[in-house]
Amino acid sequence: MRWENLTAPPVEGIPGRAAPATPPLPLALPDAVVRTFDTPDFAGMTFYEVRAKSILNKVPGTSRVPFEWTINPYRGCSHACVYCFARNTHTYLDFDSGADFDRQVVVKVNAGELVRRELGARRWRGAHVAMGTNVDCYQRAEGRYRLMPPIIEALRDFANPFSILTKGTLILRDLPLLRQAAEVTRVGVSFSVGSVDEGLWRSVEPGTPSPRRRLDAVRRFADAGFEVGVLMAPILPGLSDSDESIEATVAAIAAAGAASVTPLPLHLRPGALEWYARWLTREHPGLVPRYRELFRVGAYAPQPYQRELSARVRIAARRHGLIRPERGDHRQMPQPPPQAEQLSLL
Repeated sequence: MRWENLTAPPVEGIPGRAAPATPPLPLALPDAVVRTFDTPDFAGMTFYEVRAKSILNKVPGTSRVPFEWTINPYRGCSHACVYCFARNTHTYLDFDSGADFDRQVVVKVNAGELVRRELGARRWRGAHVAMGTNVDCYQRAEGRYRLMPPIIEALRDFANPFSILTKGTLILRDLPLLRQAAEVTRVGVSFSVGSVDEGLWRSVEPGTPSPRRRLDAVRRFADAGFEVGVLMAPILPGLSDSDESIEATVAAIAAAGAASVTPLPLHLRPGALEWYARWLTREHPGLVPRYRELFRVGAYAPQPYQRELSARVRIAARRHGLIRPERGDHRQMPQPPPQAEQLSLL
């Protein structure tokens, strides 16, 4: 089933230009408003405003992440990270996992009201809710749609524990709300900073705030009393896994006042693998043989490489006074287990 009904009313307070309704939209959801914005930040992007039927997502029981429920107010992400593991989820909407993931963003405009309704249901038991685990809830679109304030307000009002992982400095807008929530429930705030190399950042994460700006946000939250975790992710073979790169990144994270750092080596699931391989071939062709070897049997690098990399980060973290979270801490995003699927890189 594709989106053919584009007659739903626009969202109040969100100016923009309606996009043409033909040809038929390649989306497997009904009743959307299609919108574009005539601003440089959103050049070439299209937003699909939908009214979702539910918003609290149950994590599959086979997953090893330390939470059971998530909220994802957006699908697709303007951060345009070339390695993003969530890329393949866009194909469920008949989009591609490459440029469409970066430029075609689905916006669940009723997210706030849904959160409040579902938290108030009798069957809800107040479980921890994680946000930013699929695509970033503080990507640029959040500046216009402002979906997060009502979500945080609902979680605050129900004293429901939650955590947010982001690369977006827009989260600073909601610092007062997050402080209110932290007075009544457990609130985890984490940032993702894989490297402080400015050239690498511009190449692999072109739509994100710079690592330095993210670390400035870490400092702001630390000064506000939050124990801020930093996910050092992903660490890219041949690009950010040297001793020098690890030392510089861990030192900057510690200087920003982070409470912990958790390394995550690059993994390449279907969708992300093809897009990253294309980027690697274009930008760093000399690394292609190494990647073929590392990812020749699956989405994850060999365990010896992962252990050695994590050990080097741990040593640097200890040297700079950072203590890694205990396993199971909800602020931590642990290393996913190796998968058995056979993938072909390049």
